[in-house]
Amino acid sequence: MTNLLPEITEIWHQTLNWQPTVQQQAQFQRLYELILEGNRQLNLTRITDPQEFWEKHLWDSLRGIAPQGQFIPSLTDGTSVIDIGTGAGFPGVPVIITAPNCTITLMDSTRKKITFIEKILTELALTNTKTLVDRAEQIGQHPQYRQSYDIALIRAVGVASVCAEYTLPLLKLGGLAVIYRGNWAEDETIALQNAVNQLGGVIESIEKFTTPLSHSIRHCVYLRKVAATPVEFPRATGIPAQKPL
Repeated sequence: MTNLLPEITEIWHQTLNWQPTVQQQAQFQRLYELILEGNRQLNLTRITDPQEFWEKHLWDSLRGIAPQGQFIPSLTDGTSVIDIGTGAGFPGVPVIITAPNCTITLMDSTRKKITFIEKILTELALTNTKTLVDRAEQIGQHPQYRQSYDIALIRAVGVASVCAEYTLPLLKLGGLAVIYRGNWAEDETIALQNAVNQLGGVIESIEKFTTPLSHSIRHCVYLRKVAATPVEFPRATGIPAQKPL
């Protein structure tokens, strides 16, 4: 018996002004099945219930790229996106299913996870995708990747200022970093402000919202790159997390 994801068209519509096509719904369903299979070998996610998976992995991934409940307009026209620390493929895989015209790089430091993601991309026939086994501190200093992306997604691991140091060096001027968070406190805004000032960014907005099924509070932080990031950032591997800006 296959676990079926809910098809909650009206919630998609109310919250994101969008709904998946039949093909996209089928891709979401297959993604879910592949994650359940992969979970047996790799510890990918604790979220396996269909409703919870829909909300915390699919809906949450897409809510991040829809500030004010509308998808970022440039996603439709070949925007270059990087998902830093993609893990089991979130938010990156739902984003590429939803916006197949953008080019997305799924990056993680764990080779096994990237191998698994490559299998998903093949199974779901998702083309416009690249994978990368590396760390944000390394690629942020690499000429091939630095200042190369329009949008950087990071489902926040660690402190927001660390996420800023991972994302902003990779963005083109005018690019947008999206930091996915659970809770958010005012003192985090102050610390983040200090970090983005040093990294060539500004805090464009901090959105607080409620998830549609479990009604839990989430936040997304949007950073805009307004100046070149100084060459010393990102600092060497491990330093941003040990000594946040």
